[in-house]
Amino acid sequence: MATVNIAIPHDLGQEEATRRLQARFHTVKDQFGGQISDLEEEWAPNGLKFGFRVLGLKVSGSVASEPSEVQVAAELPMAAMMFKSTIEQQIRAELSKMLTG
Repeated sequence: MATVNIAIPHDLGQEEATRRLQARFHTVKDQFGGQISDLEEEWAPNGLKFGFRVLGLKVSGSVASEPSEVQVAAELPMAAMMFKSTIEQQIRAELSKMLTG
């Protein structure tokens, strides 16, 4: 397994960051629902544990909303290792955009 760990700072406060994460997760789920299967999501007050299959590969992880940053930790299958940096860049870009202002 390949591990992805990302922390994106924000100044929104924990409650607003969590609200934005939840809204974005539902949008992404609707947008890509046809491409993923076995979706598991477990929301806690300030975060999410998730798992799904894409192209037959299992991805799992968590997203935590902290007072001044959002942390993403994910386990990717070895078959996705060559795409790890691209995946990290996309997650960083998406979170940065979502957590700005």
